[in-house]
Amino acid sequence: MEFESWVDEYSNLLFRYTLTRVSGRENAEDLVQETFIAAWRNRHNFREEVSIKNWLFTILKSRIIDHYRKCARKPDLKHAELKDQYFNESGHWAESAMPEPWNKSTDEALETAEFMSVLKACKDKLKETQNAVFTMKHLDGMETDEICKELEITSSNYWVLMHRAKLQLRECLEKNWFGILK
Repeated sequence: MEFESWVDEYSNLLFRYTLTRVSGRENAEDLVQETFIAAWRNRHNFREEVSIKNWLFTILKSRIIDHYRKCARKPDLKHAELKDQYFNESGHWAESAMPEPWNKSTDEALETAEFMSVLKACKDKLKETQNAVFTMKHLDGMETDEICKELEITSSNYWVLMHRAKLQLRECLEKNWFGILK
């Protein structure tokens, strides 16, 4: 199969997959482009017994993990601000940030394409490492120790990132989805 036909056949599929795992179209486009460049450079290593699609996805997943690792090394300066916004000195919910109960239509909402669109927009607002941790755990079904190993982070850092991601997703969903259902 010619390389150009690989790009034609698989670029949209790879892009859609990547878009659900990283923040921003530009990042997704770059990662897919890097995948095809790596495939081109290593085409002599391609084994016929593996499908081209699986080979490209293996390369892409490696690129996404590298992207997550690079983002994990960037310092997060907003921790104190986030803590003050949601919790009081004793570690309990701040009165103004107390979670609101979600109504009974929540289960139905989770299955709609519109909700998934809002969730995607909320996920895209997360810091890249928070998005990575959340996506790897809840979309890819990876175990915590596996995520820590892939991202080269400690388990305590993992839990902090997951906690912040869930807080920010909750706030965004309450504002942009559940708030409009009331």
